[in-house]
Amino acid sequence: MSLAAYHHLFQPETSPSAPPLLLLHGTGGNELDLLPLAKKLSPGSAVLSPRGDVNEHGQLRFFRRFAEGVFDLDDVSRRTHALADFLIAAASHYKIDTTGLTAVGFSNGANVAATLLQLRPEALGHAILLRAMVVLNQPAAPGSLSGRRVLISAGAHDPLVSAGQAEALGNLLRTGGANVTVRVQIASHNLVPADLAAAQEFLAQAPTR
Repeated sequence: MSLAAYHHLFQPETSPSAPPLLLLHGTGGNELDLLPLAKKLSPGSAVLSPRGDVNEHGQLRFFRRFAEGVFDLDDVSRRTHALADFLIAAASHYKIDTTGLTAVGFSNGANVAATLLQLRPEALGHAILLRAMVVLNQPAAPGSLSGRRVLISAGAHDPLVSAGQAEALGNLLRTGGANVTVRVQIASHNLVPADLAAAQEFLAQAPTR
């Protein structure tokens, strides 16, 4: 797959010790949405930020759904594989080490980061999943996520993500060997300072490159 498969933004690293970040926006966002968050989390990181290629009534996403929380699973699988192929091509082009590539995904972007870990773990290293839910109710293959670190940050009062989703997703990824941390914030679907603090702590604990 070529780099043209996804409209995207790339910013090279300014600090060799900072992990490369993959930014995955939520529904209605674009490749610019999470740049301010990335600068707060890890200002020296290389940043790869693709734009979702599904248009839902004028709002961009990374895969189709039939209704809120009801997903087109065939489309989820197809687009997860397409995104993984793009990431591998981008990593080669931009000289990114995919084993250290850390996804920072919000809502739909967090969901597709999770499906990448489940279906194509070779395309991604670690993940910060902000307001994620279970999209594919299948455990990661045993051993496929060994050495991977995942932070799931949920909102206690999130009207879009039902209670228990974060822990359920965490268990699906733990089956693959991932080291998963779940944090529940006093928040709705929006992000709060506690999410930023949890993500900064997560990145600070990453192994040095």
